[in-house]
Amino acid sequence: MMLGAASLIELPAAAPRRFLADKGYDRDNIRGILLFYVVLPVIPPRSNRKKSIPYDIHGYRDRNHSERMFNKLKQFRRIATRYDKTRKSFLAFLNIAAMKIWIPAFVNKT
Repeated sequence: MMLGAASLIELPAAAPRRFLADKGYDRDNIRGILLFYVVLPVIPPRSNRKKSIPYDIHGYRDRNHSERMFNKLKQFRRIATRYDKTRKSFLAFLNIAAMKIWIPAFVNKT
């Protein structure tokens, strides 16, 4: 199993309902472990897979929102290059950057 998928599943947070991933995570062992943890894999099948596996296309489109969010956060040079040495200061600036992105969208809607 890929290290990224294993660490996401074993997080001590609330159990996820869906696992949104790209075609790089389309492996039978990953799907099996996700189903063991009662997590729905929303992973499109690779083009070279012999038997196509159905997946939630509308759920997979939600992955685009998180990709765009990470793209906006990486526009801040301090986050993209990880200038902060400690976890606490990096998380603090990550929160500041998220607020800077979120506040204009919130203010314009009211």
